[in-house]
Amino acid sequence: MDNYSPEQTAAEKAQRVVAVNTNLIEMMFDAQRLMLGEIAFAGNEWIDRTRSETHLLSEFLSKLAEAHSVDGLRTMYEECGQRQVDFMRRDLDRLFRGGKRVMEASSRLFEGRPDL
Repeated sequence: MDNYSPEQTAAEKAQRVVAVNTNLIEMMFDAQRLMLGEIAFAGNEWIDRTRSETHLLSEFLSKLAEAHSVDGLRTMYEECGQRQVDFMRRDLDRLFRGGKRVMEASSRLFEGRPDL
């Protein structure tokens, strides 16, 4: 026979519902913190990228002003083109690292939450 009265069973069920709801609310707040952190990170990355692009444009214009021959222009375009390719590679590396970080952080949202 059960040693539990109907009141105890109802109280246990209510406690379980409260625990599940608490875990869901904590998970929602953690997800919100994660999203806000990513928005701040993306904003900082955008500012950094803008600075880099401005620097590249300034460098391009100064090299364009220095080039006095067709060979000078060709060399300048090769150098600036290589810098742009390197810049794009760094951007893609940042993108993949950021995606990996977001995936790891979002998977941690579910750790330690057996009631979900």
